[in-house]
Amino acid sequence: MNPSLQISSFPAVTIATVDQLRERIRRKSQLKGRQADHVSLEQVRALIGARPAQGHRRDLLIEYLHLLNDAYRCLHERHLVALAREMNLSMAEVYEVATFYHHFEVVRGDANGDGQAPGLTVRVCDGLSCEMAGAQALLAHLPALLGAPDVRVVAAPCLGRCEQAPVAVVHQTPVPFATLEAVVQASKKPLAQYSKAQAAINFVASDWAEKSVPDYSGHTDYATYRACGGYALAASLVNGEEEAERVLHAMENSGLRGLGGAGFPAGRKWRIVRGQSAPRLLAVNIDEGEPGTFKDRTYLERDPHRFLEGMLVAAQVVGIEACYIYVRDEYHGCRALLQAEIAKLQADPPFALPHIELRRGAGAYICGEESAMLESIEGKRGEPRMRPPYIAEVGLFGQPTLQHNFETLYWVRDIVEKGADWFGSFGRNGRKGLRSFSVSGRVKQPGVKLAPAGITAQQLIDEYCGGMLEGHTLYAYLPGGASGGIFPASHAHVPLDFDTLQPHGGFIGSAAVIVLGQHDKARNAALNMMRFFAHESCGQCTPCRVGTAKAAKLMQASRWDHATLEDLNVVMTDASICGLGQAAPNPVRCVQKYFAHEVA
Repeated sequence: MNPSLQISSFPAVTIATVDQLRERIRRKSQLKGRQADHVSLEQVRALIGARPAQGHRRDLLIEYLHLLNDAYRCLHERHLVALAREMNLSMAEVYEVATFYHHFEVVRGDANGDGQAPGLTVRVCDGLSCEMAGAQALLAHLPALLGAPDVRVVAAPCLGRCEQAPVAVVHQTPVPFATLEAVVQASKKPLAQYSKAQAAINFVASDWAEKSVPDYSGHTDYATYRACGGYALAASLVNGEEEAERVLHAMENSGLRGLGGAGFPAGRKWRIVRGQSAPRLLAVNIDEGEPGTFKDRTYLERDPHRFLEGMLVAAQVVGIEACYIYVRDEYHGCRALLQAEIAKLQADPPFALPHIELRRGAGAYICGEESAMLESIEGKRGEPRMRPPYIAEVGLFGQPTLQHNFETLYWVRDIVEKGADWFGSFGRNGRKGLRSFSVSGRVKQPGVKLAPAGITAQQLIDEYCGGMLEGHTLYAYLPGGASGGIFPASHAHVPLDFDTLQPHGGFIGSAAVIVLGQHDKARNAALNMMRFFAHESCGQCTPCRVGTAKAAKLMQASRWDHATLEDLNVVMTDASICGLGQAAPNPVRCVQKYFAHEVA
């Protein structure tokens, strides 16, 4: 550098005036993005409570969204902004969860800060059983009959009341066997949570083995359950009077398998999780979303405590520190009942209880998948996890987790008290155990049938359902809801159980049997199911997200493009992350194999 050149020899250049610099500093000191207003913050705090010293729990995000959604019939953006601030989360994180679930409706603000929330939402189930019972006519005519511009009528996936088809839900109150008149009348009543006073009864499910589970107007409450010997088994384990190993052997020897659909041996699952390091957690799946399935709801409405005791027995044997119960949002009455009975149990416990939390789903079939349910319990989008690791090793909140379907735990007390041989003594055609079949469709007496494993569809219809409806003959049946395939009447002799239907292109799953008559078409049933899968795909993986939508579009053609459909089937089966995409091709392939005349 030339030393003769001095800094002073360069002319001064003005970058900004003093006022301009001050304005720039002021702008940078302000937070970016939309800021919470005082009114919205106070409204959010009134619902979720004051912020604890350690901050709000991240896993309660969905519970807080429900509080806002219930109070304002929607989720206003301004409330989401305030909730994000209160929970110390980004707006993007809150927004992505709120928009994932079907039962949350985010409303953008207008000039006054509030968008328009629907005054009333009426949901009409368009699942296969309800569609066969006239749901489309309800959807077509209700908007005009209800009249008000702020009344919204929407189609909803299976509501878990297939034996009462068609079904509508007005706000949160179900309308079984819905007619236009019944829905209009229900819409005129004040908005309220679904609840009704019920008489105390002593319902024992095992009394109805090899029978149809009857309808009741009451349920077994805490006092009645205790008076009839309830919680004695769980107490004997806690007090050391009963050996955990003996209970575990009974579970293993009974042959009880997971009754949510996967069919994994229950006792083996207990032993696997028991062998993991503490702390261990338990997650219960009551997100009964498989079309055609309503068995869990049926038992829960009649006796919640038999399930709760089964859960507590599992917790004691496996060494569980906390139990999380996930109930689908469509089951408002069940959730209220279960919440009330858990409160009674905790107020007068027969022994020291583990921590118990009841969590509310928000309308997402995918959350029936075990890892997606755990994500939802953690307050996130219900997207399935990649495996390994399996949830028995790294599950809820990163801890080893025992996950069970409601009904699996429901049978624990009976199996241990009556002995493993009692459960295994039932069965037909070389199979063992009891199965709770949810039967709907073209039968005289739909409902839950507690029948022996291995019974055939024809035997189930003739012996438990009073036969086919007048004017209908058996044409086809779905043995496992949307995922289990569609079989012709010629296959009605195949035993219904785990592992018996796979050679024919289907599976029993949750034992949701939907019966079709000769006036129905299997192709229409398959299309209904594929539309359901497309609607319920979480969108995480391309094969499922795109494949289900493309397949549903192709299946509308009078003649199917079999080559293209099979290409989609292969990709969905081989490359989807979870069982939704992997099982979606089953109805398509069954129609191509057994009902080719409908799509040729």
